[in-house]
Amino acid sequence: MERIVGIGDYAISDKEDDIIKTIALGSCVAVTVFSPSRKVAGMVHIALPFSVLPNEDRAKPCYYAESAVPFLINKICREYNCLKTDLSINVIGGAVSIRKDDLFRIGQRNVEVVRQKLRELDLPYDDSETGGTCSRTLTMEVSSGKIRIDSRPMII
Repeated sequence: MERIVGIGDYAISDKEDDIIKTIALGSCVAVTVFSPSRKVAGMVHIALPFSVLPNEDRAKPCYYAESAVPFLINKICREYNCLKTDLSINVIGGAVSIRKDDLFRIGQRNVEVVRQKLRELDLPYDDSETGGTCSRTLTMEVSSGKIRIDSRPMII
């Protein structure tokens, strides 16, 4: 079964025939988590680095990097009995706008906050597919944790 992860959403699966997918990451960031020993995979699609409204990160924990990272890690470890030391983690996305007036640098700030949260949790990660000016669609196989990334030039 294909599970589509929308903006500010997440998916976790332990069904080996499942595929987890998110579409057209621009400045948004996806964090993928895979436990090879438990055969559990998870993904979150983060829109913004942090909330500026009180308690908004509690109402929408996967929308913001500051809350999405601990949310996904805690959920996969508690509900699927995965060990933090067994997790393979990837950070993907966080593109910069091709426009010269990208004042808010949302993509870059999303990546920075995700990295900070993963460091606070003492979790290693691969972030080699971040930045740039491309839109990324990614597909993750639950059975193997294999990630396929389809990159396209951004038009805005």
